[in-house]
Amino acid sequence: MTDLVERLVPDELWVLFRRVVPPTEVIRPQGGGRRRAGDREALAAIIFVATSGCTWRQLPPVFGPSWQTVYRRFAQWSRARVWARLHRVILDELGARGELDWSRCAIDSVSLRAAKGGH
Repeated sequence: MTDLVERLVPDELWVLFRRVVPPTEVIRPQGGGRRRAGDREALAAIIFVATSGCTWRQLPPVFGPSWQTVYRRFAQWSRARVWARLHRVILDELGARGELDWSRCAIDSVSLRAAKGGH
């Protein structure tokens, strides 16, 4: 499993992701319970679902966390705008390295609202 997780979430991506994910606060007033599933494993599972086209329920158990845990983490991170911040951090990192080619950039009407009356 470690190989799959490291392939889907290489160290460089993991470092960037940790910069944008909100800190986790586990509150168990009575103590006990299960250990919280790792963020890296959950992120790898989310990437797997996004790239493979499988449903959350079809998520292979090899990742560790259950599909419910992975989906819950995806929803939490979506509400916290982690994906938008991660996208920005990745673009900033690539830009700082000179690895962005803005000549291949396009904006369409879906991305940018057109002015009324076509002006």
